[in-house]
This record gives sequence, C-alpha cells and structure tokens, in this order.
Amino acid sequence: MAENADTATLEGTPAEGVRRRDFINIAAVSAAGVGGIAVVYPLISQMSASADVLAESSTEVDISAIAPGQAIKAVFRKQPVFIRNLTPVEIDEANKVDVSSLRDPQTLAERTKEGHENWLITMGVCTHLGCIPLGSAEGEVKGEYGGYFCPCHGSHYDTAARVRKGPAPKNLMVPDYEFTSDTVVKIG
Repeated sequence: MAENADTATLEGTPAEGVRRRDFINIAAVSAAGVGGIAVVYPLISQMSASADVLAESSTEVDISAIAPGQAIKAVFRKQPVFIRNLTPVEIDEANKVDVSSLRDPQTLAERTKEGHENWLITMGVCTHLGCIPLGSAEGEVKGEYGGYFCPCHGSHYDTAARVRKGPAPKNLMVPDYEFTSDTVVKIG
C-alpha cells in the first residue's frame, strides 16, 4: 500500500502542475489576443469613411421650382449634376431617335424612372475628358440636338443626354437616385 501512496503522490503532483501551466498558457494567449485586437482595431477603423464623406454620400434636391423645359445644376460628391424637367416635345424627340444609331444605345425610358419620365437626372461631366457641358442654365448653348454641348472638344448631347456627335464615347452618366416625394429627389 505504501507503494501505491507514493505513486498517487507522484501522479498527483504532475497533474496539479499541468493545471497551473494550462491556466498560465490560457492567460498568456488571452492577453496576447486582447493586445492584438487593441493594435489591429485602430488600423481597421481608420479605413472607414469619415463623417464628412458620409454626409456627401447622398444629396436631396427640391425640384418643385423647375418648370418644364428648364434645367438646374446641383452638386453631388463635388461634381455637377444636371436635373432637367423635359417638355412633352423633348420627350417625343428623344423617343423618336433610332436607338441602334446611337454610339451608346439607351432609350429615354432606360435613363429615367417610371412615373417620372419627364425628369432626367445626369452627372454634369462629359464622358470624353471630364469637362462640364453647357445647357443647364438659361441662355447656354445646348448643342445641335437641344440637350447639352461640351465646349472643350465639341461633344453634342440630345435631350436625353445621349451623345450624338463629337469625341465623347458614352452618354452622360445617370447616378443612382430616387424620388422621396413628388418634389424631392435623393441622389446617391
């Protein structure tokens, strides 16, 4: 029996030491994990958008004062946006165009929202080299097709802001937008 008691004592001691070692290992790994998170979190969080950038992620524009045939220039993400209230004549002219003859084929319906076909909202940046086309303000040259004219290199856009002539490869871009009411549009 004495031999058994000595064996139990010898066996009991290592088991107790293993438990202490496990606790120390777990505590060390936990401390390293917390330290790692404390180092990595600021690096990751600094990559998120700042408050001023998030504030510019969308723009709301009151369109109630824009009469048919008029256009305004707004700002979205530090770039101009053209908002145009098309007349029935301008809509008919845009719909009569053979879409297959266009460099960047799109119908007016593809460029406007259902139920708001008279509202054309496009970025005011020429797709050639980034100039700002004319045609959104009263008295500006609207080009040969009654839409917009880029004075930098002579691109002409029609009433649906589709490129018809000149070096521009694409139509004026239509940003993401939605009507929050009949008189307010949210861009972005």
